[in-house]
Amino acid sequence: MVRIALVDDHSLFRRGMKLLLASHPDFEVVAEAASGEEFLDMLPSLRPDVVFMDYSMPGLNGAQTTERALGLQPDMKVVTLSMFGDNAYYTRMVECGAKGFLLKDSEFDEVVEAVQTVYEGGTYFSSSLLDSLSSSIRAGEAVQSADDPDRLSEREIEILVGICRGLSTQEIADKLFISKRTVDKHRANILEKSGCKNSTSLVVYAIKNGLVEL
Repeated sequence: MVRIALVDDHSLFRRGMKLLLASHPDFEVVAEAASGEEFLDMLPSLRPDVVFMDYSMPGLNGAQTTERALGLQPDMKVVTLSMFGDNAYYTRMVECGAKGFLLKDSEFDEVVEAVQTVYEGGTYFSSSLLDSLSSSIRAGEAVQSADDPDRLSEREIEILVGICRGLSTQEIADKLFISKRTVDKHRANILEKSGCKNSTSLVVYAIKNGLVEL
């Protein structure tokens, strides 16, 4: 049973999420909070596995709350809830330790997938979120040491940007005028250098390390 907490200042949204989550046989909603302060006050008596965290709240915002909460319970998994237009918040949430990102209008199947993915130790970006980011992602200045053996090459960064945009291997190959096999080889190198296991965790890695800008 996955123990879930909801932190959002909109009571109607919390109640709707609670009803949906409670309908799943493997989920249990153990707490609701209307603010970051309220959640932190109740946290010592809770042991949530996954927390759905709104970013824009009165008082402590989602990033501040996440940072303090993970300081108390570092094994807890935080999934950020956001609306279109909140792109500037993702980098901050990654820095604070968030493992999942969902838009508030996501289908419930994606909510379930996000919970299961982060609970098992992965990271999750919803497909609709990747679509919303695709028009605003651009290559950033890589913050990497020149003598770092895991430093990504310029070509690898180009491919990483394509992955962040949600492009398929073939689409990346066509865009860069290289073969699909070459893209697969570079992608394997990127996964090895970054220590990531899949494309969604690569998105978090790219944002966290300043390899793409939103």
